Amino acid sequence: MRLKNVLIVVKDIEKSIAFYKELFGLDVILDNDGNVIMTEGLVLQDKKIWESFIEREIITRNNACELYFEEADIEAFARKLEDYCQPIQYVNRLMEHSWGQKVIRFYDPDGNLIEVGTPMV
Repeated sequence: MRLKNVLIVVKDIEKSIAFYKELFGLDVILDNDGNVIMTEGLVLQDKKIWESFIEREIITRNNACELYFEEADIEAFARKLEDYCQPIQYVNRLMEHSWGQKVIRFYDPDGNLIEVGTPMV
């Protein structure tokens, strides 16, 4: 068995597609009307569809998980975030951990937590 995809819930599919394409370079593999599969295994699910599947309210900004990306030129990525066409809500601006890894944490437009860090290898 292997992990195939990670699904996140979004309110506006088109806005989220643009966010993940412009900032992370992800492309759409399949757009199935409210269910979008992007490169790197990210799936965007329309909030209304997801709520009907699980029959529960969606709790945004729950800080219980994060999407983790690595970027060698993290300073350039931090500038890219600053220049993004929509305001970014930061959890941590660019910082360096005691073990030497640089990271930045912020939310996507729907409150999904994202961390971008320098490679550890």
